[in-house]
Amino acid sequence: MRRLAALLLALGSAAPAPAVPLAEHPPLQALIDTLVSQDGFARADVERLLAGTQFHQSIIDAITRPAEKMPWHRYRPIFLTQQRIDGGVAFWNEHAALLARAEREHGVPASIITAIIGVETRYGAVTGRYRALDALTTLTIAGLPRSAFFGRELRELLLLGREERLDLAGLNGSYAGALGLPQFIPSSYRAYAVDFDQDGRRDLLGSPADAIGSVANYLRRHGWEAGQPITAAATATPAAASLGGTDPALKHTVSQLLAGGVSAPGAAPGTRKAALIRLEAEQGDEYHLGFQNFYAITRYNHSALYAMAVTQLAAAIGAQHPASP
Repeated sequence: MRRLAALLLALGSAAPAPAVPLAEHPPLQALIDTLVSQDGFARADVERLLAGTQFHQSIIDAITRPAEKMPWHRYRPIFLTQQRIDGGVAFWNEHAALLARAEREHGVPASIITAIIGVETRYGAVTGRYRALDALTTLTIAGLPRSAFFGRELRELLLLGREERLDLAGLNGSYAGALGLPQFIPSSYRAYAVDFDQDGRRDLLGSPADAIGSVANYLRRHGWEAGQPITAAATATPAAASLGGTDPALKHTVSQLLAGGVSAPGAAPGTRKAALIRLEAEQGDEYHLGFQNFYAITRYNHSALYAMAVTQLAAAIGAQHPASP
């Protein structure tokens, strides 16, 4: 911890980010041992690759202050802009055949696929400024509550690089190590990416086709229900407000929520499971019922604010796109 504190202090200056001393960080030593003993990497190759990584305090700052901690009335305007809506319409027009095929094969609407890529990277315009190796190494040794998770993702990154023949030394991503147009973390890339353009590679970095197919596959694999609703606008009595929050887990049936003081004209009573989502608006709380498809979007990013931004951006794009029903 003293070495890490000294490292953080050094980062306060304008000096270049320091190289990570591998020998001083047991999590990295354990990771190297695993990559060698279980994954068949040559120790010298792994050490050479990780020895070139740098620690960035700005990564720690970013991950401890995510946008998803904002109130909804500040979060929503980041993504629901006319520029992003217009960009979504243009993306849909450019890739209409691919989006139609993804919707046909996976049941996920073209508007939702488009909106996720729009929220994540502005349709590929902003895919990340940190080297993925630097981001994941920084987070692995930072002593954060999720550092062990990021250590596992660092291992997944090296496995991904070998499988997909990626140049990891020059591969950029987000401050959390997410990659490509759809911002898949390495484990998700390995598990859910698809070769949608059928060129023999799963390329989320440069292939819009693979990004589109992979987003659709990800949502389907996480329980997307084709043709079913995502949300319904709702109101809640003071007594029912305690049933709501930002937890997207489907804890109640629609009938239970309606009986508890929730009103949702767009949701018929029944056994369909739902979450009562309460969001902090400028003029008081607003409520929505989130159904299974809303929950599926939160498997992409575990935030009700994120899923609502995707849902509303998709609706705004769809309203301006001529192919929408």
